[in-house]
Parts: sequence; C-alpha cells; structure tokens
Amino acid sequence: MKDIKSASSSTLLAELIGIETTKKLYSGSLTKLLQKGVPEPELRPMFSARELWERLYLANLTDQHILHSPDVVKHYLGMVYATKRHEVFLVLFLDAQNRLIACEEMFRGTLCQTSVYPREIVVSALDHGAAGVILSHNHPSGNAQPSRADETLTHAVKAALALVDVRVLDHVVFAGGEVVSMAERGLI
Repeated sequence: MKDIKSASSSTLLAELIGIETTKKLYSGSLTKLLQKGVPEPELRPMFSARELWERLYLANLTDQHILHSPDVVKHYLGMVYATKRHEVFLVLFLDAQNRLIACEEMFRGTLCQTSVYPREIVVSALDHGAAGVILSHNHPSGNAQPSRADETLTHAVKAALALVDVRVLDHVVFAGGEVVSMAERGLI
C-alpha cells in the first residue's frame, strides 16, 4: 500500500486482519465492527491496534495543552465513545496548564441514562490533583442535544467542584457523529 491516508477503510482493515477476514466481517462500517463488544478472534488484531492507538493518542495529549483546540478534545472523546453501546460518563482531569492528567470512565449506565454522583467526581479530582475538568457523556439513543437533566447535573458538579477550587471547563455530549459542547452554547 503506497498511500495510507487515501486508502479505503476496507483496504486498511485488510492490511491489519487479512483480505479474507475483511471480506467475511466488514460490511461497510468500522463503527459496527467496533461496537460488537468482545471481539471475535479474527478481530483481535484490530482491537489491539485500536487500543494501542488510543493509548498513544492519550500519551500525546498529556504533553500538550489540549484546550488550544476543542476539536482535539472532541476527536479523542469520539475515539473513546466509538465502542460504547450504553451511556457512559467520562471526566477529563486537567492540570493548571490545561494538560490532560487522566481520562476516567466515572459512571456507566443503560441505553438512555446514567446515575452520576458529584461527590465521586470531587474525590477523583482531588486524587488527581486536578485544577480543571471536562465532563462528557454519550447519548447512545442518537440525540446529542443536552437535556434539562444534563444542564442541572452540570451545574451541580460545577458547584461541588468550586468548593475545592476545581473549574468545570466544558460538558461535551456525543451521539453518533454529532458533538455538542455546552460551553460553546453558553450553558456552563
């Protein structure tokens, strides 16, 4: 393969898991393959490559000021959410220069809701020595618009973290390919 960037998804997948396996498993969507849950033996190399890529990407983020570009945050979180079929609440913990300290899956829920406890977020922020956080969750149902409950939760977490001098910089909601930043909408 001469030009990786212009190669099709099926060509890249064939390079990773072989042509015959790709023909057998690929149906036009990498997302569907990634959402299968526990990978079939044929897909293990792809899941391993994805996990390595995510770790490399996370390691690179810890050396940069991730807030210089909201798109970097959205892209990273998009990779994390690609395999989630249930609602997940993530917190990005940041240092005083807005560099990533850690990304933690704090809470896991069902298809349409997750119970979130502000106290646990405060404890983790203190454990990480975070100066700021970016909250994030997905809506597997497909609608990225923040609900009233999302807004209420964001304000409750923001108030709890303010007591220990930790800033809430954003709350990002994902659904399919759509991403909504509550900070960009003036909801933080």
